[in-house]
Amino acid sequence: MVRNKLLMSNTKFSYLTFINFSFLSLWDYKRYASNAIISNHNIVKLSSCITEENEKIKPFEFPNEKFEILGVNNKTGLFDAYIEKGSKINQPYKIVKDGFLAYNPYRINVGSIGLKTKEQKYKYISPAYVVFSCKKNLIPEFLYILFKTNKFNKLIRENTTGSVRQTLSFASMGNIMFPLPSLEKQQEIINKYNEKIKLAEKQEQQAKQLEDDVEKYLQNELGLKIVDSYFEKNIIWSIYKLSQLSRWDVYNNTSSISSQKYKISKFKDIVVGKPMYGANEKAIKIKTDVRYIRITDINEDGSLNNNIVSAKKVDTKYLLKENDFLIARSGTVGRTFLYKNILGKCIYAGYLIKFNLDTSKVKPEYILYYSKSKAYKTWILSNQRANAQPNINSKEYLESPMIIPPLDIQNKIVEHIKSMQDKIKSLNKQAENNRTLAQQEFERELFA
Repeated sequence: MVRNKLLMSNTKFSYLTFINFSFLSLWDYKRYASNAIISNHNIVKLSSCITEENEKIKPFEFPNEKFEILGVNNKTGLFDAYIEKGSKINQPYKIVKDGFLAYNPYRINVGSIGLKTKEQKYKYISPAYVVFSCKKNLIPEFLYILFKTNKFNKLIRENTTGSVRQTLSFASMGNIMFPLPSLEKQQEIINKYNEKIKLAEKQEQQAKQLEDDVEKYLQNELGLKIVDSYFEKNIIWSIYKLSQLSRWDVYNNTSSISSQKYKISKFKDIVVGKPMYGANEKAIKIKTDVRYIRITDINEDGSLNNNIVSAKKVDTKYLLKENDFLIARSGTVGRTFLYKNILGKCIYAGYLIKFNLDTSKVKPEYILYYSKSKAYKTWILSNQRANAQPNINSKEYLESPMIIPPLDIQNKIVEHIKSMQDKIKSLNKQAENNRTLAQQEFERELFA
């Protein structure tokens, strides 16, 4: 076992920790209050393995040339962001070569770092980013994976500086102590990690294919044809009857659907009673016996996430009943949710509209699945009001076109799609588990 030598051993004072003065770089407690790193590998300072890269180009000296600019986020890492003319860039940009790493010093604590590989074709980045390379004793991919682990993220947070906005300079990052295996061991650990990640990616691709199959199945069963005239290149103008117009904007009525098997109905044909807007209550981060459902709590597939909140005040008139159907009217317009009693007591927020479905005409799950289809989403896109915050009101939703086959066909469709959705959820869960396992095994290889 190798321990971090930063902290001096002290058996006399159980509430005090001493450090060598030579290790003291900044006068704040958090970088010295952490537990010592224990590993079977040598523990070294990161500064002994990396070099800051500050080679730059001055795009403004080439005003007519186009420059390919990189970006960094905490999802994909480095990505090809945009192309800009030199005349529009008024400061030198850093050059990022293959094998270099770059990070946002203000967002590194949330994983905003990337590794430049052959996949990224662009090579320049804003001088606000820190760019560095690895020396011969450290494989860049190994360090990139390490940055994504929970343990190393904790070490990063302990080394950030700043009172209001925490930042990590290259110098501060260099002070981080970390386990450094041999090059052969690093590659072995990388290979094991990538095996799990590749398996996860394969499972995610299979899930995506099943999602596409659900769409194809629904279109075939309903004999659907979707015409989106907004994207028709040969259409110069369209003529509508005045009675067909509901709004004076160019994006309205730019799409239509037809079916070779069934007539086109309207949503209002299967709704009973009046739609009802949700509660305008403040959400509080506590768990009570009544959940407060907001648009952000609803996943794309119509399930709820684990971000459970309650309303500051609960008005019983907003309590949901079995098969109540919610649609988002603003923000993520068209996001839908079907309530079931098994979820427990719930009320819904103001940017959601509740509709009572006529179960003598429709199977509620069918409407949920149909609302996820390309046909319905195309209608949403062409009918949402193009304001700063897109929206569709209850009256407009009631006029939305829907294909409502006989109940026996609806039941058949629901049963088939549910079976496919179960497979999709299983594959996505397996992929999530494999990604988590890859990270956990990586950490276990390094930290005792």
